[in-house]
Amino acid sequence: MKPLSAWRGRASAVVATVVLTAVAATGCSTATVTGTPRPDRSDGGGQPAPPQPPSPDPQSPDPQSTDPQSTVPAALTGQKLAWKDCEAPRKARGSEALPPGGEWQCATAKVPLDYDKQSDETLGIALIRARATGGGDKRIGSLLFNFGGPGGSGVAALPAMGELFGSLRGRYDLVGFDPRGVAESSEIVCRDDAATEASLALDSTPDTPAEEKAYFDDAKAFGAGCAQRSGKLLPHVGTTEAARDLDVLRQVLGDRKLHYFGFSYGTELGGAYAHLFPKHVGRLVLDAVVDPSAGTVGHSRNQALGFQRAFDSYSRSTGTTPEAGTARVVRLLDRLDREPLPAGPGRRLTQSLALTGIIAPLYSRDGWPALTRALAAAESGDGKPLLRLADSYNDRDGQGHYSTAHHSQRAISCADSKGRVSAAEVRATHLADFRKVSPAFGPYLAWDLAGWCASWPVPGAHETPEVSAPGAAPILVVGGTGDPATPFEGSLRMAEELGKGVGVHITYKGEGHGAYPTGNACVVRTVDAYLLDGKTPAAGTVCS
Repeated sequence: MKPLSAWRGRASAVVATVVLTAVAATGCSTATVTGTPRPDRSDGGGQPAPPQPPSPDPQSPDPQSTDPQSTVPAALTGQKLAWKDCEAPRKARGSEALPPGGEWQCATAKVPLDYDKQSDETLGIALIRARATGGGDKRIGSLLFNFGGPGGSGVAALPAMGELFGSLRGRYDLVGFDPRGVAESSEIVCRDDAATEASLALDSTPDTPAEEKAYFDDAKAFGAGCAQRSGKLLPHVGTTEAARDLDVLRQVLGDRKLHYFGFSYGTELGGAYAHLFPKHVGRLVLDAVVDPSAGTVGHSRNQALGFQRAFDSYSRSTGTTPEAGTARVVRLLDRLDREPLPAGPGRRLTQSLALTGIIAPLYSRDGWPALTRALAAAESGDGKPLLRLADSYNDRDGQGHYSTAHHSQRAISCADSKGRVSAAEVRATHLADFRKVSPAFGPYLAWDLAGWCASWPVPGAHETPEVSAPGAAPILVVGGTGDPATPFEGSLRMAEELGKGVGVHITYKGEGHGAYPTGNACVVRTVDAYLLDGKTPAAGTVCS
C-alpha cells in the first residue's frame, strides 16, 4: 500500500482524494533540468462573525528588505512566460483531456536548480492558467493553487476543479503548477509499472521475518531506483525550495504579493512561504491543514487518529457503533491477510489493497455509499469493488499503468523530514500505541514509519517545518472537525505557529478532507470575501 494521502509527510493525495475525486489533465510542454534529459517514465447554516477591517492592499509596494531570493538572477525573476494552448496530456500521468472551450493556457517558468549555488542550472516549473473574467480594476492578480500530496499535479488538477473556483476567477487568473520533481516539472521516477504492482502486493503490516525482509528490501530498492533515475534532483525537491519557487513565480506573474490557495500538503507549502517571505504575503488560504508541530511519528499518529475518527462517523451513519464497525473491518483484513480474494483476471485483493480501498472513500462523505457496497461484496467473496477503489487511489489505470505521483511524494517527504525510524523502534514502541489509536489503520501507519525514509539516499532537512511569519498579512486557516487525513487539531496549531494576528482560524463542522470543496455556503462565503474583497473574518468563526 502506498502512503496515505495528504498527511504531510507521507501521503500522496494524488489529487484524486486530496480535495476532489476527479483529475483531468493538461499537457504542458515537458519541463527539464537544463542540460539533463528528463527521465522516462453542503450548504451549511453557520454564519461568520462580523468581519474585521480589510487586509492590507495586496498590491501595495513592498518595503525595502533582504529576503532569501536576493541571489536569484534577474534573468529568472524577470523572465517572460510564453503562454500557449496546452498540448495533449501525457498518458503516463493517468490524466484525461482538458475541458472544452480552449480557456486553459500552459507555460513553463525557469527556476534555479540549487538556490544555494551560483549556477546556470535551472529546472522548469510547468504552469496552467485560466485568465480572469473581470478586467481592468477588477483584476487583483494571479491566485496560485496547490492541491496537496506532496506529489499532486496542479497542472492536471486545476482544470478538473475550475468550476469549483469560478467565483474567484472574476478577479484572479487561476494558476496551477507542478512543484519541482512533480509530473511536468522534471518528475521524480523511481521504478516501472511492474515493480509498482509487485510492491503494492506486499504485506505492509508484516507478521513474519520473511514478510519484514520483503517489505524493507522493497523500500530500499525504491530509494535506490530513485537515486539511479533521478539522483540529480533528489537533494533539491524539498518544500523550502518549492516555496522559493513560489516567489519566483509571483514575480514572473507580475504580482507584488503572493495570492495562494493551498490544500492539505499545500498548507505546509503555504506556511513555508509565509515564513520565508512574510512581507510578500498577499491573501493566503490554507484548507485541510497539516500540523506543523508534528514530526515523523506525530504525523503518522495524527493520521491514524483522523482515519479512525472518519471511519467511526461512517459506521454511525450506517447504524453501527464505531466499535462494531471497526471489529468488522479488522476481521475482514485478518481474513485477507491469510487468504486474498479473487478480484478479476490476474488480480487479487490483498489485505494491503483492501485497506487502501477502505481509506479512499473516507476522504469525502460522498464516498461512503461506495464503501458500504465494497465491504459487503468483499465479505461475500467478491474483491473487485474494493480493488477498484484501491486502484483509483493508487493511480492505476485499466491497462495497469501507474502515475509517478507517489514517487514524487516519497522524494519530497524524505527530503523534508529528518525523522528516520527503525524497524526495532516500530516493534518496541509504536506498533502497540498506533494499534490502540486505530485497530484498523494504526498497524499500517506504524510500519510505514520505518518503511521508506529510513533507507533514503538523501538526508532530511528538519524535524518539523518552520511556519512562523511575523509581519505577514492575515492568513486564513480553515480546519474541518471531520477531516480524516489532516485532523482538526493541526489547523489550530498552524494558526498559532503562524503568529498572533497572522493565523486567522476558521472551523468547519463537517466531514471530509477540505472544507471549501464541500460547497458549504458559510465557508465559501467567508473565504471568497477574504480573497475577493480583503475582508478578514474574526478569528474563531465557525461554519456548520
